[in-house]
Amino acid sequence: MQDPETPDHDDAASPDGTDEVGRLRRTRAETIRTDLTRLGRPGHGFVNPAITRASTVTFETVAEFEDALSCDLQNGPYTYGLLDTPTERSLAQSLASLDGADGGILVESGLAAVGVALLAFVEQGDHVLMVDSCYGPSRIICDGLLARLGVETEYYDPRIGQDDRPGIETLLRENTRMVFMESPGSVTFEMQDVPAITAACREREIVTAIDNTWATPLGFRPVEHGVDVVVHALTKYVTGHADVMLGALTARTRPIWDRLKTTAMDLGHGASPDDAWLALRGLRTLAVRLDAQEAAALRIARWLQTRPEVKRVLHPGLPEDPGHAIFKRDFDRGSGLFGILLHDVDATSLARMLEGMRYFSLGYSWGGFESLLIPQHPLTERTATPWTETGTLLRASIGLESTEHLLSDLEEGLARLRS
Repeated sequence: MQDPETPDHDDAASPDGTDEVGRLRRTRAETIRTDLTRLGRPGHGFVNPAITRASTVTFETVAEFEDALSCDLQNGPYTYGLLDTPTERSLAQSLASLDGADGGILVESGLAAVGVALLAFVEQGDHVLMVDSCYGPSRIICDGLLARLGVETEYYDPRIGQDDRPGIETLLRENTRMVFMESPGSVTFEMQDVPAITAACREREIVTAIDNTWATPLGFRPVEHGVDVVVHALTKYVTGHADVMLGALTARTRPIWDRLKTTAMDLGHGASPDDAWLALRGLRTLAVRLDAQEAAALRIARWLQTRPEVKRVLHPGLPEDPGHAIFKRDFDRGSGLFGILLHDVDATSLARMLEGMRYFSLGYSWGGFESLLIPQHPLTERTATPWTETGTLLRASIGLESTEHLLSDLEEGLARLRS
């Protein structure tokens, strides 16, 4: 089998042809890789923090007790287990540091983080712009919960402002309170022009948020591009072992953090210290896992491009992808999740292919050590920009198995489409 090399992002990193931006990106990547091994260290010679489980926190004096709930919740004393513990604070601060944000907040899942981001800034009569390629459950929050609260959600083209399309400013209203992005989308993988969107919103004092789960803080730092709220489903790449449900938000400024934290508290959101500890452990190996998963995904994606059964591969790291220029400009790296658009396949043949896989499993989520391959249905998941491409769409999450074994598995699976 052909073994394409992993592409180098540096050749297009600087528009004038120099590699200065690429050099700075490499330097930053190496610094972050080193910092990951030290984030959250508790001191006293221990390299890992302890797991602090708590509901009650006791106080020495009545004055401390009375002042507890008016203290600085980001950096002040601990008051109650639901609000914060040393383990959770260590993870929240580590994520904020990686994002270049003011502070972080932990909640029970990525979806909970999406909900907090939305509910923190909207009220009855407001208007929200949500990217049409968003995570499916984010759409459920908008069309269900927000609609019941009297908040209107309008979905917009994920490639808004690109290829002579009008920009996001054409959709902004007097009552628009938030623009929620996801780049790339985790089903159809369109890239968004995040700096252009945030610039238009900043002029009008509209809050911007993004689901950054695909890239992780190692691949894309939204705060540097003007985003106010960054959502992470730590369930996926950060923990990396398919055994934790956890979400996080990081905030560009302290007032934004305060608003998010208050909303999370009002809704009773919190996180398990045990899960926070597992996520801290996952951060230590995030860079090396992503190295392997991104390289394997790109190799597999390029191999799939050569297959007659495959109509198109949806991966912004590929030069042929419509979003590749933005990916090269804004992202330091990618990950292991991408789409495979097959030529039309009947349901029986598709089931024969997927059910016979040895190393790819059928299952929700992604970002773990195990490879997954599932069918997707974009026709039912889009409203503003209908999916017009014909064919059968699959989504692949590349794990840590041998790339040769995964390629052989796919080769045999594609052969079953013809049997």
